[in-house]
Amino acid sequence: MCINCNLDKHAQLGRRRFLTAMVSTVGLLATSLPLSARAAPKLENVMAPDAALARLMQGNARYLKGTESARGFKTTTELLSKGQNPYACILGCADSRVSPELCFDENQGDLFVTRVAGNFVTPEILASLEYGTAVLKAPLIMVLGHTSCGAINAAIKAVKNDEDFPGHIQKLATDLSPAVKRAMKTKPENLELASVKENVLLNVAKLQNSTPLLRRMVQNKQLQVVGGVYDLNTGRVELITPI
Repeated sequence: MCINCNLDKHAQLGRRRFLTAMVSTVGLLATSLPLSARAAPKLENVMAPDAALARLMQGNARYLKGTESARGFKTTTELLSKGQNPYACILGCADSRVSPELCFDENQGDLFVTRVAGNFVTPEILASLEYGTAVLKAPLIMVLGHTSCGAINAAIKAVKNDEDFPGHIQKLATDLSPAVKRAMKTKPENLELASVKENVLLNVAKLQNSTPLLRRMVQNKQLQVVGGVYDLNTGRVELITPI
């Protein structure tokens, strides 16, 4: 092969590498742009924190009345195939009786839901919520506990009776024990419900003060973190943190 042909081949390879790198960089920049600078699949989900909280609670009111909105899954699935912009993040319990999309009467793409038994912050949950807020731009996080929580009841037994549980269930009880101990100090009539509420409050505080992403967004009024308790008997979500 002649020297000029060899040089031209290397030049073409260099240009391809450069173009590939540029395409990758543009893609990364596009995903880091504010939501307003990109196409939002659901324009109605671009809202302020207060509006997001009001929308959540209005959805729960419809759920209680039995006047839930019709869900067009086929249309929504096609709409969301290229991206998502949920308006609220939920840190909920894994309990099968509590479904955030149902109790807030929302559709696909509206809620960014993370779930773990006992609805408490773990490193993985925190990273997921950072993604939901810092990247997907959801302006609201709700920590959603519920009545008759099995994980909380396990923690109560661990604290009061020094009971041990099999496998990794013991870790759940250990991680939830601070809420139980705080609740016990108030000598409540219903220790289980008091512990559920304390657990929600503790995890709201953790998220509000989590560094570096969430705390900065809270301070800049870009993000609101609230707590709620779902009543299994009625389906009502009670806000238990200041709005």
